[in-house]
Amino acid sequence: MRNADLNFRPLSGPDAAVHSVAGAGPAPSKYAAALTLAAMSLGYGVVQLDVTIVNTALNAVGISLGGGVTELQWVVSAYTIAFAAFILTAGALGDRIGAKRVFMAGFAIFTAASVGCALAANAAILIMMRCVQGLAAAILVPNSLALLSHAYPEEKARGRAVGIWAAGASLALTAGPFVGGALITLVGWRSIFLVNLPIGLAGLWLAWSFADETTRTPEREIDLPGQIAAIATLGSLAGAIIEGGSLGWDHSLVIAGFVAFAAFAVLFVWREARTKQPMLPLALFGNRMFALTSLIGLLVNVAIYGLIFVLSLYFQQINGLSAFATGLAFVPMMGAVLPVNLIAPLLAERIGASATIAAGASLSAAGCVAMLGIAADTSYWSICLQLIALSTGLGLLVPPLTSTLLGSVEKSRSGIAAGVLNATRQTGSVLGVALFGSLVGRSGTFMNGVHASLLISAGVLLAAAAAIWWGGRR
Repeated sequence: MRNADLNFRPLSGPDAAVHSVAGAGPAPSKYAAALTLAAMSLGYGVVQLDVTIVNTALNAVGISLGGGVTELQWVVSAYTIAFAAFILTAGALGDRIGAKRVFMAGFAIFTAASVGCALAANAAILIMMRCVQGLAAAILVPNSLALLSHAYPEEKARGRAVGIWAAGASLALTAGPFVGGALITLVGWRSIFLVNLPIGLAGLWLAWSFADETTRTPEREIDLPGQIAAIATLGSLAGAIIEGGSLGWDHSLVIAGFVAFAAFAVLFVWREARTKQPMLPLALFGNRMFALTSLIGLLVNVAIYGLIFVLSLYFQQINGLSAFATGLAFVPMMGAVLPVNLIAPLLAERIGASATIAAGASLSAAGCVAMLGIAADTSYWSICLQLIALSTGLGLLVPPLTSTLLGSVEKSRSGIAAGVLNATRQTGSVLGVALFGSLVGRSGTFMNGVHASLLISAGVLLAAAAAIWWGGRR
């Protein structure tokens, strides 16, 4: 696969005129671009931080606020459902009124919601505040990518900037378990949300001072009916899967949830196919690489983030590790992502993005297969290398996946394109946590659920590798 594989045919029509205007302004200075990259990395980093740091706190939250695996699934999934459901609208909003102002609003909301999580008096309030955090995360991520694409218009520079952007998130993923475990042990689980305050303030100042506003397209409308249908679709699916683990898959409420999901999904696609300015432009999926990278984003997150949830419970509830020891257990796994994120763009330049993505997904799948022998009394060191392989594959595929998708559309649609990628990835996270949590949540079946989760993860990762390899070669 050659570098030419990343050169895609731009869409035609009215958007092409907008694209020519978007690229007409002067390029930002290297100094401003670097500090813009720092702000965007903080925005993405704080979003990723709340993935691992909250997973480390699951056992402590359950003891403090009460509830079993189902309630803990909702603490995690409330964040990812809101993230996935609102991210497309957030990307379109950035295109409409400017990504900079929307990004800064998202950072402010995320910081305030973090305080709300720290002050939550019960599980219901915590879940509600996690929803608000997810909404803010949905605002942050696509607009951070839109501002990044604006600051680095040249393809090779953009690819490397995306690698650094992803590396910043990887650093947050790495630090999350260690910092979270230490804070939970020394202060309590509520303190893990307060670490977002200095990050939020720093990110807001950097974005306000150095990021250039993107081109506004005020004629781009917000698809409110589509947004409502998206929330209902994802919420009913996640709810049915989560409650299926505790109520049983033949329970009337669970069946009703799946029926509601099917109805809302049809309604969402019908709406998006007929409205003039859809939340999810279905025409984008006519571009092969756009469709492939979106699918792979979903499949990869089903495996990786579903397993992070399951392993957090395994370390604490089965192996009896403390929150701090659990945090340490995740450090090698998460730490491997950072250097690989930096190497991935260089490797993609040499062998092609499709081959790099396929190699990353295959490596993660191999880690899952090698871990199938895990038991309740398995030592941590027996699975450490497998965990590192799992996360190394993730670090290898995310930068070329992101850069390839952004490169498949014209710059004027970078916000909605980034939104689609992250919506599919977060939808995968919702499905992974819901499904794998249900598999381990039933009484007496935890380890069987772990083995099933690993098998499913290996299968979807290999499917992702095959899809991008076959599609990229075509």
